[in-house]
Parts: sequence; structure tokens; C-alpha cells
Amino acid sequence: MSSEKIEVPEIGHALGKHMTVEYYECDAKILADARAVEDAFIKAANESGATVIGSGFHHFEPQGVSGFVVIAESHFSVHAWPEFDYAAVDIFTCGESIDFHKAVSALKKYLKAQEVVISAVMNRGITNNDGMVKQIPLFDDKSHLYSLSWKSGYERTNAHGLSCNIDIYGGERPLLKDPAAVERFAAELFGAMALPDRGAKTVIEFTTDDNGDLNMMLMRGTFRLSGRFLASTGTVYLDIFSCDYYEPRDAAEFAIAFFSGSNYRMQVALRR
Repeated sequence: MSSEKIEVPEIGHALGKHMTVEYYECDAKILADARAVEDAFIKAANESGATVIGSGFHHFEPQGVSGFVVIAESHFSVHAWPEFDYAAVDIFTCGESIDFHKAVSALKKYLKAQEVVISAVMNRGITNNDGMVKQIPLFDDKSHLYSLSWKSGYERTNAHGLSCNIDIYGGERPLLKDPAAVERFAAELFGAMALPDRGAKTVIEFTTDDNGDLNMMLMRGTFRLSGRFLASTGTVYLDIFSCDYYEPRDAAEFAIAFFSGSNYRMQVALRR
């Protein structure tokens, strides 16, 4: 029998455990509804074994939800982007009674997410016999740089242009089959995006397909706007490109307001 001393790993103590979870391809209608999101989080908290104390959820205009559920053990929180079918979730617990896996699975079910990624699990407030250990629980990945602003990314990469695809749902159907209304939308959108005029000539074309749905193409200098307007479903599909920078969210929020839509989805790309 070996007389070597066996090293036993030290079991540390933390005041809390913090998990961040990414929910992708969620149901956009759920993410756009503050009450539905709140209901999902309260159910998930209960199913995980947490003791729910209270909650607060806020609906942003024209869409987006942020909220939290206070539990006796700490909290659940969320920031939801319906335009990207995405929800960023935090689960924090100060006790051993919560089943993290049940919480994650329940939220996947109630948000109707197709993919879930646990992006971090952190021990918060690490302690030992000498008190608090001043330790960083998670290091940032320095191999990638991310910006919270499309503009800073556009400028940093010296992009040639910016493309934005916007889908509007629940639009006012009479507007979607009226070429005059659609033409007014295109003209007002250009102004709302604060693009330079430069005196370029505007060319606009309309076509109607066999289903009676309206298609539009507008060209003005380096600005391109194409759209498909389905009066039968209240849906608008917009593709926007400009060599001059514009705020994608401003364009999306103008479009949803103009057509009185219920929610929208958006995809942005820097063109290099």
C-alpha cells in the first residue's frame, strides 16, 4: 500500500451561484408579450423548486421585454429581443434548493426556444476562513471584440454599406394593398432614417403578383428599398441597403408604427 499523501481538493464556499443562459429561436409573439414572459418565468421558478416572492416585467415600445422574478433564494431575470427571437436570461441562487436544469428546461418549453446555450456558470462571493476571496469569477474572452452599437462597428470596419431585413407582422391590411400609402411610407422612411439627400433622382416601381400581393422597389442614389406587402396576412417584408449609415432599429420602429404592426423581426449585416 502506497504511503504517498493523497491531495484532497479543497471544497470552497460561495454565497451564490449565477448562471447566464442564451435562448435562441424563441416564439417572437411570446417574447413581445410582457404578460406571457412573466407567466413563463413564474412557472419556471416554481418548477425549479424556488420560492416566488414577487415579479416585475416591463414592455418597451414598440416591442421588447425586460423583467425579473424575485425568489427567496435570489432571482430570475430576462431581457428579450423579439426581433431576433432571442432572450438573455440570468438565474441566481443563494441556496441548494433550486434545480438549475429544471429551470433551464422549463424556460425552453415556455418560451418555445429551439436552442439553449448555458453561456456561464459563476460562483459569486467566494469565502474562506479569512473572509471574502477577491476573485474574478469569469474572465472575458479577449479573442473577440463586440460592440453594442451598429455605428461603431460600421466605422471600425470601414464598411461599404449596411443592410437590414425587417419583417412586420399584424400590419393594417388596407395600407398593404394601397400603392399610394406604400409610396408615402418609402418617402417618409428615407426622411426618418436621416440619410443625406444629395439631390439623387428617385426611381420607384410597383408590381402585383398573381395573389394580388404588392411588391415595391425604390432606388435613390446608394439607397435601395425593396418590399413585399401581403394584405392577406398583414405581413411586410422589407430589405434596406445604404452606403450611408442609418440606425437599423430606427428604420424598424418607423415601419412598425407606420403599418400599425404588432411585432417585428430584424436582421442586420455590415457590408464590407
